[in-house]
Amino acid sequence: MASGNFAFNNPAFQEQRPGLTPPAAPQPGASTGYAATSHQVTDAAVNAQLEGAFAAPAAASHQTGRMTVEDTVAKTVGLFAILLVTAVIGWVWTLGGAFSPTDVARSSQITIVPWIIGMLGGFVLAMVVSFTSRKKIRPALIFGYAAFEGLFVGGISAYFEFIWPGIVMQATIATFAVVGVTLALFASGKVRASARANKIFLIAMVGYLVFGLINLVLMWTGIAPGAFGLYSAKIAGIPIGLIIGVLVVIMAAYSLVQDFDQIQQGVRNGAPREFGWLGGFGIMVTVVWLYIEILRMIAILRGNN
Repeated sequence: MASGNFAFNNPAFQEQRPGLTPPAAPQPGASTGYAATSHQVTDAAVNAQLEGAFAAPAAASHQTGRMTVEDTVAKTVGLFAILLVTAVIGWVWTLGGAFSPTDVARSSQITIVPWIIGMLGGFVLAMVVSFTSRKKIRPALIFGYAAFEGLFVGGISAYFEFIWPGIVMQATIATFAVVGVTLALFASGKVRASARANKIFLIAMVGYLVFGLINLVLMWTGIAPGAFGLYSAKIAGIPIGLIIGVLVVIMAAYSLVQDFDQIQQGVRNGAPREFGWLGGFGIMVTVVWLYIEILRMIAILRGNN
């Protein structure tokens, strides 16, 4: 999430103390670049806009529902369950009705419609959630976001799996590993968000966002060569995309630390129970961003092999 996780800058959350021929479609690099940039914009914009959602004071005495870790975890699992269901739909839809990419006889059967719909729909709903949550948190909008993200993740995963068999499993395992290690380090108390780290994170996010937008423009205008634009360029024989990718994975891991930290503060300070939906929403945005970045990293590596 964005620096300092502005979405949670609310008294309720603050401590009260002083290989195959690709199908006839846009280049995977351009599509993935737009997807990653879209999630960066969502990450920054959603958190900035959600600042107002926490402008109200913590739950009053007549409000009995309080935010808990268990309830937030249940909400987060529910959102990811919705994402997985629609991801299957997006996967099959992208492959023209087939479940396995090996069953696709012709590249013309592949369609990018599911992930385009999911990506745009998810981005729009993320913006709507950020604005409407200023006055009221609406779980239905967050459910819709999860559903659109599922179409996006399932669609783009199927497309990449068709080109690079086995890449989805590799990216999924890597994503689980990063999330698991980050959660374990946070739970042990060895990793925590800090004001200084948040400032560095914000600067890095802005810089990466600018780089991603420039890369998209160069790819769309045909100036940047390679399937992934500037990411395909090499320094000392190493693709820039891999170097940047490692840094971005670290950024995404720290974003998760911010998410966990703010949820913990919300629970500690008795935030209303409904704020658990925003906690799950923030984690989902970050995990999807992490998965897409890892997917692109592996694609760049396998593409060069």
